[in-house]
Amino acid sequence: MLVVSVGCPAGVGPEVSVAAAARASRHAIVLVGDSGVIRAAARLREVSAERFVVFDGKAPPRGRIAVYDPGPKLVRADFRPGRPSKRAGRAQLAWIDAALALVRMLPTERALVTGPVSKHAVASSGARGAAGFLGHTEHLQRRVGASHSVMCFHTPRFATSLVTTHLPVSRVPRALSAAGVKHATVELAHFSRRLGERRPRIAVTSLNPHAGEGELLGTEERTAIVPGIEQARRLLGRRAVITGPVGAETAYRWAQSGAVQGVVAMMHDQATIPTKLVAFGDAVNVTLGLGLVRTSVDHGTAYDVAWRGQAEARGMLAAMRLAARLLVR
Repeated sequence: MLVVSVGCPAGVGPEVSVAAAARASRHAIVLVGDSGVIRAAARLREVSAERFVVFDGKAPPRGRIAVYDPGPKLVRADFRPGRPSKRAGRAQLAWIDAALALVRMLPTERALVTGPVSKHAVASSGARGAAGFLGHTEHLQRRVGASHSVMCFHTPRFATSLVTTHLPVSRVPRALSAAGVKHATVELAHFSRRLGERRPRIAVTSLNPHAGEGELLGTEERTAIVPGIEQARRLLGRRAVITGPVGAETAYRWAQSGAVQGVVAMMHDQATIPTKLVAFGDAVNVTLGLGLVRTSVDHGTAYDVAWRGQAEARGMLAAMRLAARLLVR
């Protein structure tokens, strides 16, 4: 069962969730969000109302899409395209938490799939637990009490994990640690093995240009990255081949050519720029280390095209399919 929080109601999340669910008929899907928003998205994307049923705790009949509406109730003014109200901001967080609760309590094999949210709308909504909201990855780690979490992007050619996530660039050097490099490397290796790579080859990037150029350009390679690589090698043994630190431009060139199956990046844009350049719309955001399967689209709320019926749903469909694939591995 795939439990899908539909994202910001003023963005493209509801319509891509509905459109992808309609195409993913092989899977049991529960959409978590305002039922009125979901019905409106279904009309926009010409998905028959007859396909939707109220979630009753069990998998919906084949070909049907279950809807779970945990509140708060929204009105049309709450989801004007690109202009979410405070209530819509509270709703986004409520839907994530409700979907997570379902995933953790359902007796069946289940995964969490998330639509794109507005971090600002959530953080400024006044909802309990919303202050300082930086994204799904950090929020879900807190909610499940995991010791760590790792953001990862899966593409048809390679996967890439991140040591740091949503941080100002000025804070990245201080945030790097050997433990963070180790977690990102080990989790990426386990993820690659889960998808069928018997002994994945993984490149770990440097933070500084030219891997620090013998420390002329920085010391983070020596103080954090190399120790983290060594710790990961000890934990993984012969289950993965780890190379690094190498310049990010080299690591992603290797990945795109197939020379390595995974890349560990030090910061957000170091990973997302090449990922979106080569696989935008096909990449899937995966959170590793939670003890449950969580996937998401690789794009944001796309307010500029929201509620026009133009949003491409293949990213959400890819997220659903990868989640289902991970459940059976």
